[in-house]
Amino acid sequence: MLAPYIHSGRLKIVTECIPVSAEVTGDKIDSVTIQHTPSNQAYVLTGRYILDATETGELLPLANVEFRVGAESQKETGEPHALEEADPMNMQSFTHCFAMDYIEGEDFTIDKPEQYSFWKNYKADFWPDHLLSWTGVNPRTLEPVEYPLFSEGDQFSLWNYRRIMDTSLFDDAVFQSDITLVNWQQIGYWLGPIINVSEEEKQTHLHAAKQLSLSFLYWMQTEAPRPDGKIGYPGLRLRSDVTGTIDGLAKKPYIRESRRIQALFTVLEQHVSAIGRENEQIAPPFRDSVGVGCYRIDLHPSTQGRNYVDIPSLPFQIPLGSLIPVRMENLLPACKNIGTTHITNGCYRLHPVEWNIGEASGALAAYCLQNDLTPRAVYRSATHTLRFQNMLTSLGVEIAWPQLRRV
Repeated sequence: MLAPYIHSGRLKIVTECIPVSAEVTGDKIDSVTIQHTPSNQAYVLTGRYILDATETGELLPLANVEFRVGAESQKETGEPHALEEADPMNMQSFTHCFAMDYIEGEDFTIDKPEQYSFWKNYKADFWPDHLLSWTGVNPRTLEPVEYPLFSEGDQFSLWNYRRIMDTSLFDDAVFQSDITLVNWQQIGYWLGPIINVSEEEKQTHLHAAKQLSLSFLYWMQTEAPRPDGKIGYPGLRLRSDVTGTIDGLAKKPYIRESRRIQALFTVLEQHVSAIGRENEQIAPPFRDSVGVGCYRIDLHPSTQGRNYVDIPSLPFQIPLGSLIPVRMENLLPACKNIGTTHITNGCYRLHPVEWNIGEASGALAAYCLQNDLTPRAVYRSATHTLRFQNMLTSLGVEIAWPQLRRV
């Protein structure tokens, strides 16, 4: 968490903080206490508006903000792909990524992870093979697919799928290998949620997710079958210098789902799905749009054993109403904690959309301060909504899609 505060008349920025408590009077947050994790130093933040840009909406329960987690029911939302019964513990898997390169003929095999035996033998009922294998699924059809590590030419390979450095693009031959980011199906952790559970359970799952990632690397180095008949790729090297960590894994896990505010307007599958809209170019517009996004409704396997849910969507907008809590007056969501459902979080969770949400929330707080209004008042006034939209466009924020054409 990054938090600004005023110290000796000057604006200071503190990073590596977590919110630990909030003081609330009625429908307003008076202050938020954050803790600087390296030093345990506490800071008390006050302000007219508080924006929650934490990874999983950690501020919401601390401030008694109404929120949802997990999956809603079809009865509640009318969404075709929602569960028949609501399940707050049904959340998308998360992933602890890592970077690696490959030096043929070398041996960079890591120590055998403590949970390797478990992960080597683990196979979910809904998954076509052991998780530590080259077998995955097509997210759209759920058919089993063999994903090769390397391939020739333009063929799909896991290596090229998330490659972050291609040495062929550099004239100077100073690099020993390409570098790829491992964010693959084999390291999606779905054995339990890390939201709305005890701290002990959360830490257990976070540790197990790291063990899964390290186990997959160890399996690739020592036991993975190769097309040439050999076993293992010991030349795979964990690049801790890229991630900047001692264990070589990313500093934080990639978490796909957050607590979501109960908002004045909730985005549903019906608003953005492309199913039944084959001749339409964009999703139906929102009169209060504050941004745009474009990504399939992409839900990864869940903590309750549901496989991929992958639905085509149309280029969509971010409605202002999804940023306004049903009750709290001075709290604004600033990432994937807006008023979406478990289903539509699947397309609003993507990073460019999150950034646009943060941009819009920051601008909304500024507009409210300039005009002595609440976010709710801006939303309920067509005049102020339009003026706020004009402010966003003047700042370079796109709030509408241009006309598109299919190719």
